[in-house]
Amino acid sequence: MQNILHQEGEKKLPLLMGILNVTPDSFSDGGNFYDPHTALAHANRLLEDGAHILDIGAESTRPGFEAVSAEDEWARLAPVLNPLLQQGTLVSVDTTKASVARASLKQGVQIINDIWGLQSDSEMPFVIADSAAHVVVMHNALKIDAERDIIADWKRFFDVSLNLAEKAGIAKERLILDPGIGFAKTPAQNIQAIRSLKILKSEYQLPILLGLSRKSMFGHFLGRSVKERLAGTLAANIAGVHEGADILRVHDIREHADAFKMYNLINEGL
Repeated sequence: MQNILHQEGEKKLPLLMGILNVTPDSFSDGGNFYDPHTALAHANRLLEDGAHILDIGAESTRPGFEAVSAEDEWARLAPVLNPLLQQGTLVSVDTTKASVARASLKQGVQIINDIWGLQSDSEMPFVIADSAAHVVVMHNALKIDAERDIIADWKRFFDVSLNLAEKAGIAKERLILDPGIGFAKTPAQNIQAIRSLKILKSEYQLPILLGLSRKSMFGHFLGRSVKERLAGTLAANIAGVHEGADILRVHDIREHADAFKMYNLINEGL
């Protein structure tokens, strides 16, 4: 994946990570792709539309989500993972559980996306280290604090995560940072986080994944329902790429592929 992020001699476009939730309760598409056949059809549609990576989650992370057991999470994932991996799809699994990550990696999953940045399950760093996979280390907190200095908290949190990664033996080039838009942040803090991505990249010199698709800040600032947040998402992601984001985790792949093709043409020329 590192080679994809840093292709020599080619115009740089962000990688597009398509969201596939095989859950009954995710905030945007809960229940839509719970059935494995429906999930696989949607996965292939995302790939046809231009997704470079598929991020598959089997436990909702929306506010107030209901936790599921590792066994239930894996039972949702397995029927979808195997066919996609067999066709050579670059797959990320969105999980905080080391046992789910281990089972996924054994199947050939190339990325683990951990919303608690290796800090929730003490076995997670070692599971990642025993593979060749990349890991998305996301910033998170237990609750919203409107007085929190986001940049200072990034450093506090990511220093802990990267220390855990180093002690476990995860090579730096396998790490990707996620600023955690929408996780324990006020709408104003989310905006500050997007505006400060260059600071994050300068501090750690690591690729950045930005996941803000359809999130509640668009409802706050624009008054739009979940299904009406594409325009806001596109604008925020364009700003995010300008600030240094390398990977965009989104629901609407085709629209983002078109937007960034034009963005690149305008910025780099024909």
